[in-house]
Amino acid sequence: MLDEVARWLSRRSWSASDRSLERLMSAKVRQGTTVSVVLPALNEEATVGEIVTIIRRELMENTPLVDELVVIDSASTDRTSEVAAAAGARVVHRDAILPGLPAVAGKGEVLWRSLMATGGDIVCFCDADLRDFSADFVSGIVGPLLTEPDVQFVKAMYDRPLGGGAAPGPDGTPAQGGRVTELVARPLLNLHWPQLAGFVQPLGGEYAARRSLLEQLRFPVGYGVELGLLVDSLNLVGLDALAQVDVGTRKHRHQDGQALGRMAATIYRTAQLRLARPHLVRPSITQFERVGNGFVPRTHPVDTEERPPMLEIGEYAARRAA
Repeated sequence: MLDEVARWLSRRSWSASDRSLERLMSAKVRQGTTVSVVLPALNEEATVGEIVTIIRRELMENTPLVDELVVIDSASTDRTSEVAAAAGARVVHRDAILPGLPAVAGKGEVLWRSLMATGGDIVCFCDADLRDFSADFVSGIVGPLLTEPDVQFVKAMYDRPLGGGAAPGPDGTPAQGGRVTELVARPLLNLHWPQLAGFVQPLGGEYAARRSLLEQLRFPVGYGVELGLLVDSLNLVGLDALAQVDVGTRKHRHQDGQALGRMAATIYRTAQLRLARPHLVRPSITQFERVGNGFVPRTHPVDTEERPPMLEIGEYAARRAA
């Protein structure tokens, strides 16, 4: 590990318990800072309601840390929108944001459009499939942005139990999720962006940032969005403006191996684009499924499209000028 990263770990890694809600509220009121929470959701009726309920109760009603709670529904076919609205979120459908620009499928697309649908000085993203959700996921990662003027981007770090009866590791610790992180993202970061080697969960979906930073960044439209935002933030504001906060344990729905393969290919492609190598791999991945007595190849496109910085979008620029 680079000496710079070792110093960063000691200065820019915290626990959610390091900052009380009272301290955060004092800083928020003193600065006049507003906070938006965004939950990107696609068919998450089973979990989104509880997440919204906890954020509203703990961080809007009991303590008014969060000013705006928005669920961006990415063309769900279940009752995600109804459940989220009943729990108290403002629900906005992806296609209703920047309607003049046709939407493409992907999580990054939803996060990018959410900048147009929210107004907070700090924007906090949380995945909508989390179970046993804690308000620490929000207050923990928003905290450094309220109390540390030089911090601009904060990621959550946590344990990720794999579940499903997976065997424990050789030291007896529970099996961990984050397989794409360990097999793809972490090697890429250590090899090509070693300054980011200190991030425990570089691909985690829970992070917060200042709007003034987010609106300058390109957003990969698919699963590469987390890696892309992290790398681009490093290049734009430097390592010392990035931080991470331990929020405990993250439980969520795990994807099958083939879905993880497609995610890995997308993340590799995102990294490759940022490395600016002259010869890019073909933006597709072929996987195999057993059908009858043999295997059938299935080829899937790899997300390669990226949205430009939101500051370059006319409607957004007009809203800022209003």
